[in-house]
Amino acid sequence: MLPEQERTQAGGQTDTADTQGRRKAVTAPDVSGAIVVSIDAMGGDRGPSAVVEGMSIALKANPALRFIVNGRESEVAPLIAQAGIGAACTLVHAEAVVTMNDKPAQVMRRGSDTSMWATVEAVRDHRAHVAVSCGNTGALMAVSMLRLRKLPGVDRPAIASFWPSFNPSGWNVMLDMGADVRADAPDLLTYALMGASYARHALGLERPRVGLMNVGTEEHKGNAELRAAHELIAAAQDRGAYDFIGFVEGNDLPSDRVDVIVTDGFTGNVALKTGEGTAKMASRLLREAFTSSWMAKLGALLAMRALKRLSARMDPRRANGGVFLGLNGTVVKSHGGADATGVAAAIELAARLAKSGFADRLAARVASAIAAGQDAPSQMASNESAK
Repeated sequence: MLPEQERTQAGGQTDTADTQGRRKAVTAPDVSGAIVVSIDAMGGDRGPSAVVEGMSIALKANPALRFIVNGRESEVAPLIAQAGIGAACTLVHAEAVVTMNDKPAQVMRRGSDTSMWATVEAVRDHRAHVAVSCGNTGALMAVSMLRLRKLPGVDRPAIASFWPSFNPSGWNVMLDMGADVRADAPDLLTYALMGASYARHALGLERPRVGLMNVGTEEHKGNAELRAAHELIAAAQDRGAYDFIGFVEGNDLPSDRVDVIVTDGFTGNVALKTGEGTAKMASRLLREAFTSSWMAKLGALLAMRALKRLSARMDPRRANGGVFLGLNGTVVKSHGGADATGVAAAIELAARLAKSGFADRLAARVASAIAAGQDAPSQMASNESAK
């Protein structure tokens, strides 16, 4: 017997409900050439209001966008109507919500009725091009791996994020930022291939420069795993279409000598949190210094324009959005505490990647690079036999 179904209207779109409490969109918004983004409306610390407001900002910048919005209809539908974006939205009711305290294993076993699950499912079913969520990072990665599966040749997916830098684009790419605390030499090679592909599409770099994070730049530095990864990444430059500059250190994260920084998830996440903490400390110290006396306040007034430019340059909301690389589909993880501006930045990044066909190109790049790497040893063996 089929599950009991009911008809519902949300933003002009008709959906279907099942007995599990999740209402599935029959089709994505039917607009030729539109980029369809699946949105987890319930995942962020600020609630669905910040997410819907971010959608509205992104839609104003790119009117061709369409959204599949996953969340509690009673909370999300009024926000969509208030924002006046109903025509661009299909609302998919999902009663349950993944909290920041939920363990990934629990979500994988019992999370099929959550807004996060529904968000990823839309990409799996090809109703959406890309997914965006502000929710629990571990749970989102677990659900994404379960529903989308890993690309052939990828053992450990990675999270890639932007890092402010002195490069012309203003950013470097760093991965892994915490998807997996471990990474052996082949994993680091895969990260280099995926990171270079991401930099090409997100930053417009034809041949990105790749560096491997270490405690020093000398080739003898680091453990055996890092030295092995150094050899693998150096040997794959041509098939990966990148330039390997060797080892880089922590002070190279914002430098203009590298475009893609490769490391394990433990190191990457520590660096990310350290950077966030340092930026907050610097901001607080500047604020205290410029308000310490009337002379200081006068100096701040005279320097206001320059300070605003600095603030805009360092605004973490502009770089919001970590991309899950190595899956059969694109998932963008927004910061849990992102406001509307940050959510809009994550959506705009997701749309840009979808429009460029990033997922398919990444899969092709990884497959061809791995195939070439597998052919190399056999070719070497053939050459040795011929001697």
